[in-house]
Amino acid sequence: MPLFNLLNQPEKLKRDVSIRLKNKEINRAAAMKFDFEYFDGPREQGYGGYKYDGRWQAVAQKLVEKYNLKSGSKFLDVGCAKGFLMHDLQNACPDIEVYGLDVSTYAKKHALESVRDKITIGSCQKLPYPDNYFDCAVAINTIHNLELDGCKEAISELIRVTKTKKNIFIQVDAYCNEKEKEMFETWMLTAKTYLMPDQWESVFAELDYKGAYFWTIIGFAY
Repeated sequence: MPLFNLLNQPEKLKRDVSIRLKNKEINRAAAMKFDFEYFDGPREQGYGGYKYDGRWQAVAQKLVEKYNLKSGSKFLDVGCAKGFLMHDLQNACPDIEVYGLDVSTYAKKHALESVRDKITIGSCQKLPYPDNYFDCAVAINTIHNLELDGCKEAISELIRVTKTKKNIFIQVDAYCNEKEKEMFETWMLTAKTYLMPDQWESVFAELDYKGAYFWTIIGFAY
């Protein structure tokens, strides 16, 4: 289970968490709908405008190189949102078969046209695909939006649908101390499960997860 920084992000993200102190529960309720507010509403309720800007191009290229993706490979993005990674992966690896799954009908409706029809609305707790179907699968900042048992179900499903079990990447919310936990709880809107890295690793070991992983950690105090 190697640690792999797929997104090439800092070890700890810097966020001004103070902007989410006001009307926290109202904003959290709005974000949990995974609709306009979460994707394209104010920063207090989500992304503050989730627009295509090319940032996923480098991630797509890293996926191609790490997992030896090629023409005919099948790739799954669980929690694909508007399909930006899927789009860039198609460009990085011509004739790859991309699939996306998300809970948000809003995200699919506003996805890039190049991949919109390749996105399925559904839950990562029960993936609508056959066993050993994909050559590579990722779940980036997605499964932690479930309770712990749901996270375990989602990880098991990723293992089930991926041929080579090491060709999976998962990124989840984490914290390293109580101060980081406090900052995270101030910042987060949709996460239901957030653990310390060693606790996540215990979950992975329990499920015999052989893929790669990385953490999203908030490290900027307000």
